[in-house]
Amino acid sequence: MEILIVGAITGAGVVTGLLFAFSNFVMQALATMPNEQGMRAMQRINEKIINPIFVAFFLGTPLLCAVVGVDALMNLESERSGLLLGGAILYLVGPFAITVLFNVPLNNRLAEASLSEADVVWPDYQWRWQRWNHTRTYVGIVSIVLLAVGLIG
Repeated sequence: MEILIVGAITGAGVVTGLLFAFSNFVMQALATMPNEQGMRAMQRINEKIINPIFVAFFLGTPLLCAVVGVDALMNLESERSGLLLGGAILYLVGPFAITVLFNVPLNNRLAEASLSEADVVWPDYQWRWQRWNHTRTYVGIVSIVLLAVGLIG
């Protein structure tokens, strides 16, 4: 089970690190560009992020967290099970579910938007997308901490 926990921590770290980069500087940099340029850059990022490496981490990590969570539920008498269960659930709710439920639909709407709509679409997108990105980033960080402490606990 430890190898699966390490895999979950690694995957959560990679995905959450990516989200952190967007929260910390990528979106800020795009916001300094003229609306059409920032919007087009984000449209391209959203196209390029769908690649085998990202998809493996994005879909593999929730699977690992689900396995870790089920194992923790089956072993509730263990001192570390609460930490592992909490970390697994937080990852599933934060970086994974928030992405699927909120950020991806925003990305899809942005993809359909014309650059001629950038002055209206881009500022609204940035505000909504970043709010959810900050949330999933912070939840992901807490998830990683719980999983790591559960691993060593």
